[in-house]
Amino acid sequence: MNQPVVAASGITHSFGSGANRSTVLHDISLEVRAGEVLMLMGPSGSGKTTLLNIIGCLLQPTEGTVRLHGQAVHQLNIEKLAALRLQHFGFVFQSHNLFPVLTATENVMVALDLLGVKRSIAHERARELLALVGLGHRLDNYPAQLSIGQKQRVAIARALAADPPILMADEPTASLDSETGLKAIEFFRMLAHHQHRAVVIVTHDPRIFHFADRVVHIEDGRIGKHEIVTHEPASLTMGDA
Repeated sequence: MNQPVVAASGITHSFGSGANRSTVLHDISLEVRAGEVLMLMGPSGSGKTTLLNIIGCLLQPTEGTVRLHGQAVHQLNIEKLAALRLQHFGFVFQSHNLFPVLTATENVMVALDLLGVKRSIAHERARELLALVGLGHRLDNYPAQLSIGQKQRVAIARALAADPPILMADEPTASLDSETGLKAIEFFRMLAHHQHRAVVIVTHDPRIFHFADRVVHIEDGRIGKHEIVTHEPASLTMGDA
């Protein structure tokens, strides 16, 4: 079995202090492996997004340790953590977080600009990724000119820009219709299986269960059952939606 790319151990996290202190995660241990789609499923308020943010090094846990490729990250300073995220993680958020004054191509280029990639190279890479997600005909459109599904695909292309080994998606189907949502999740699955990336998806959408390799159920900040899902392999494509 592959060694975990991310290993979280004894994760507890609280917000607030004193009488207002609220613990949202309780002693969670979890491994993320390359080449698999791991889904964190559970009702709203169960702690899924908080756990995703901790695994993705966006948030430091109150207690516990996160290791990336075996290295503990809790002792790194803000600058080193930011560099680590740029190198290892790609994030797709429910709200897409696109810049409205930038075209689809320019939105994808932002991630490469942060890494200091030469602008002409970043431009070509962005166009290639947008073509990969089925938006080769929307390269110069602004977010306001795109459908919700198309915005989601720009966000996926941007997450892939720096070629990260780990992709994190928070409720990626929440604002999508059934057909578009299923195509997006199928694309994540194909990235894991064909490009050997680790993909972690937070969701409470039962329609996409069968696209996972492993499902971890979370409720009231605690891990419940684990499930292994079997399915047929798919080719690396993403249809227009």
